Formats: sequence, structure tokens, C-alpha cells
Amino acid sequence: MPKVAYVGTFDPVHNGHVDIAKRAAAAVEEVIVGVYKSPPTKTLMFGTEERVRFFADSVRDVPNIRVMPFTGLAPDFARENGAGFILRGLRAGFDFELEFEMALMWRHIAPDIDVICILSSLEFQFVYSSRIKEVVGLGSDVSALVPPHVNQALAEKMASRSE
Repeated sequence: MPKVAYVGTFDPVHNGHVDIAKRAAAAVEEVIVGVYKSPPTKTLMFGTEERVRFFADSVRDVPNIRVMPFTGLAPDFARENGAGFILRGLRAGFDFELEFEMALMWRHIAPDIDVICILSSLEFQFVYSSRIKEVVGLGSDVSALVPPHVNQALAEKMASRSE
């Protein structure tokens, strides 16, 4: 049975990410979640250790999901951890174009690593980490979109910013 690498910044992890990881875990030997340490094009709300802990706490009931930080290229992370596949979640709309281009680049870089996509559940089609940060920053409730411990961390982060 294969291992898959599920990579992203997960800033913050939301219920859509958790859903993809858990559904994949039901079909593969192991899901290795790679939390990207320092993405060159994103400003992060939470540090690497926090994001790793948030994701790990969200899937602690699933024994074949492992969460760890990583840097570099996703195919290298997959290979270094014995995964022959990179897992991606697909939402409706522009996700397909972005993921398609990324998968082609990864296949160019590492022809031995393939990409597997799982369609997001209907209730998570509109859920994006960047949108969650935007809405919570404007004072809206995102508790239905993130695990409870992440919701608490978001509230604390917003409270510390307003002080």
C-alpha cells in the first residue's frame, strides 16, 4: 500500500485540510503531512511549530497520519519520507488550474513522484486558509470551519493584535 505526502503551509489548518487527510488515510498506508516552514510568497500568521501542532492535534485520532515540518520542494520531501505520491485537495473553480500546473512542474522535477487529488467535500468547497484569516480579522465567527483548538488560537491571536 502506498504512502502519500500532503504538503502545504496550513496557516491555519482548517476542516477541509483535516477532511482530505483523514479520507486519504483510509485508503493508503500512511499520510505524511508536510507543513512548509517558510514559503517565499506568503506572510504567515502562525509559526511552524504552531502549525505542526495544530494539524497534529486535529488528526491525533488517526494513527497513520504523521505531521512534520519541511523546507524545499514537495517531491523531495515525498521521496525523503518514502512517499511515491503527493496528495492534493481540489475545490471547485480555479483550484484545478493551479494544482494542474503545480503537478506538471513536480512531474518535470521528479518523474518518479506522482500526484493524487481528492475532491474536497461539498461543505469545504469555499474554505481557504487565507479567507479564514481575513474573516476572523474582521471579527467574524469561523468556528464551523476550523478545529476547536485552532479557533481558540485564532481568537487569541486577534485579541493580542487589538491590544
